[in-house]
Amino acid sequence: MVAAAVAAAAGAEAASSTSHPAHTLLARAHSPSSAARIFADKIQHKPLLLKPTTDGDKRALRRHVRLRQKQYYLQHQKPKPLSAREKRATGVHQLKRDEVRYALYQGLNELWNGYMLEVLGFTDPAGQLRPGWEGKRVTSEGVGSLLASADLHGAEIEVVQSRDTGRVGTRGIVVRDTKFSFVVVTPAEKVRTLPKKGSVFRYVTRVMVDGQERRRLVFEVNGSQFELRPVDRANRKFKWQNGSEYV
Repeated sequence: MVAAAVAAAAGAEAASSTSHPAHTLLARAHSPSSAARIFADKIQHKPLLLKPTTDGDKRALRRHVRLRQKQYYLQHQKPKPLSAREKRATGVHQLKRDEVRYALYQGLNELWNGYMLEVLGFTDPAGQLRPGWEGKRVTSEGVGSLLASADLHGAEIEVVQSRDTGRVGTRGIVVRDTKFSFVVVTPAEKVRTLPKKGSVFRYVTRVMVDGQERRRLVFEVNGSQFELRPVDRANRKFKWQNGSEYV
């Protein structure tokens, strides 16, 4: 009796499988044994995943859309800049002790020297000297506006005049150019802050050929007229009426 029941169940399952539309399609492309095997392995016992139905809550849908829009906005907006108090608290502009080395910034000074030669028209963008550089004249009327808007990060400056006589003679490479001061690293490997107001600074641009200095250009700038950030100086158009006012 049990064997008969099992045989009947197997026959019913086989009959149901052969009547399945998928088995009919497989039988057209494969042999009966292959069609039965593929149907049993791939289709007959494969679970059917159904997408759950929604309850149609429009309020929940609006909330979901609103949260997605907020998330997209937060991901694509620019981060809020730090305030002056936060910058002082975090010390983002403070140099570490192992970074206060004069030799470390001499390479920066060499890069700045090449940058200034290109600004003054002595070299081309590839860094090669232009023809006639030996007799090229440099005057405040001709290049004054370029010098006033030039970036001084990496320049080696020296205080030649100041209201505070203790600062006269201080020399160092500019590591930070703020609106009201220059922060320099001196050859004694100390960090000094030099206020711009009431001081006159001197810096030198050298024309080097085969590692030897062939020409030296010396400039003096009035710090009181340079109380601007480098980005503001670069975007500002200077009206050059009196060259001695800036340079």
